[in-house]
Amino acid sequence: MDTLTLTTKPKSSDIGVDNVALRYGTGDNAVLALDGISFHVVPNEFCVIVGPSGCGKSSLLYLIAGLEERTGGMISVGGKQVTEPGPDRGMVFQAYTLFPWLTVAQNVEYGPKRKGMSTAERRAIVEHFLHEVGLAKFANHYPSQLSGGMKQRVAIARALANDPQVLLMDEPFGALDSQTRHSMQKLLLRIWDHSKKTVLFVTHDIDEAILLADRVLVMSGRPGQIKKEIRVGFSRPRSMDLVMEPNFIAMKREILELLKNDEDDEH
Repeated sequence: MDTLTLTTKPKSSDIGVDNVALRYGTGDNAVLALDGISFHVVPNEFCVIVGPSGCGKSSLLYLIAGLEERTGGMISVGGKQVTEPGPDRGMVFQAYTLFPWLTVAQNVEYGPKRKGMSTAERRAIVEHFLHEVGLAKFANHYPSQLSGGMKQRVAIARALANDPQVLLMDEPFGALDSQTRHSMQKLLLRIWDHSKKTVLFVTHDIDEAILLADRVLVMSGRPGQIKKEIRVGFSRPRSMDLVMEPNFIAMKREILELLKNDEDDEH
């Protein structure tokens, strides 16, 4: 199953965000949520966004997904301008957005089925990704029969089953307990290593950001802007013991100071 190939030709999977702005409302009630956001995520990179609450992290991800419409600027995925949702972008939310009336297998095969794939192709894809996330024995279960961590594993499998160019993840482990969260982080890194997808991941957890990322983008408070880009140079695979290393602690302190200074600027 590890040799399953979903694509027949290489796909460009970079993300380009150029001077993007987002404004809600009009006139005196207008709120500038994002202003002058620019960055580039290269193919196969694991990029993480952190920032204070309300800075527009999730909104930015929704813009890239095509779920919201930007006020200004340009967004592209694989060199193609984003104007609407598309199968080139897989989205995983914090909430468990599974179809409760479908089994685990049916949830995972939803995208391939909509693409018109044959039953045999869909079965191979479902088997592969349920094996990847360790849920092969739960194929016929319904979401209500699963724990929170298991539901999120199904959500990741469902997103990957559609073979997107990029994976957009909005605090996917935020509702999980610490032990399950660490387990999911290790699982995600293993799947990412296998799939070579480009990942843009939003989190409030600085430890999580550094453990997962090739690069961390630190956002300012509203209007959200990219305050600093921090490259994470730790070798892979990474152990959870990394959080005790002096270089890790120094990087965490740097990010905390950036966020603290931003809070101070608001007062």
